[in-house]
Amino acid sequence: METIFIIFLAIIIILIGLDAFLAICFLKFKKKLSFLFKGKKVMNIEEAILSQVQEIKKQDENIKEIFDRIKRLEGVSEKTFQKIGMVRFNPFNDMGGNQSFAVALLNDKNDGFVISSLFIKEGNRVYAKSIKVGQSDYPLSKEEKEAVEKAINQK
Repeated sequence: METIFIIFLAIIIILIGLDAFLAICFLKFKKKLSFLFKGKKVMNIEEAILSQVQEIKKQDENIKEIFDRIKRLEGVSEKTFQKIGMVRFNPFNDMGGNQSFAVALLNDKNDGFVISSLFIKEGNRVYAKSIKVGQSDYPLSKEEKEAVEKAINQK
C-alpha cells in the first residue's frame, strides 16, 4: 500500500511540474502573440498574418522607391560640381595685391572648367578653360594648374 502511495505522489509531483512548465510556455507564447497583434483586436491568427504580409509588401514598395530615388540622385550628382579649388595671386609683383584669382570647378570625374580673373589697371580680364579628366586642351597658367590640383586633391 505504501508503494502505491509513493507512486501516486510521484505522479502528482510530475503532473504539477509539467503543469508549471506548460503555464510558463503559454505565457511566453501569449507574449509573442501580443507583440504580433500589436494591441489590435484580431479575430484570428489568419487576419494577423495577412495584415503582416500587407505591411511587408508596403515596405518592399517603399524600399524600391527609395532605391529609385538613390539612382536618380547618383545620376544628378555625377553632373554636379563636387570639387572646388581656388588660388588668389598677384600677376604683377610691383603693384597691387592678390586681386586676381583662378577657380577650378570639377565633378567627380575631374571634368569641368577653370575660370581666371586678372585684375589690371585698365580693368579686369576673365578667362575660362575646359577641363577633361583633370587636363585642359588649352595651356594653363601656373595658378590655373594649382587651382585644378587643389580641386582634384580635395578630400
